[in-house]
Amino acid sequence: MTKADLVERVTAQISRTAGPMISKKDCARVVDAFLEAIKESLQHQENIEVRGFGTFKIRRRKTRMARNPRTGSPVEVSARPVPVFKPSKELRALVAAVEFNGSREKELSEAD
Repeated sequence: MTKADLVERVTAQISRTAGPMISKKDCARVVDAFLEAIKESLQHQENIEVRGFGTFKIRRRKTRMARNPRTGSPVEVSARPVPVFKPSKELRALVAAVEFNGSREKELSEAD
């Protein structure tokens, strides 16, 4: 799903529940503002908790040794903060109840 698809779905959902009160352009602004707020919060090392959906937070990765794939020589990867998403129990249960359909199921069965 792309951001345009997300805007389309949100606009359709609002139209179904509250009538055609918001245009796609306005909805796109809301989606952009929401995503920007998440980015800014993570940039300031703040956690974002959306009840029933999940938590966005910053986790600190430790310094580790890796290998250059071309030469095989060891390379030190420095410690750094990385954004992570932890889904809520409700979201995990919802996803666990979904069955694979279509080509993805075929790909999984062919891999075995």
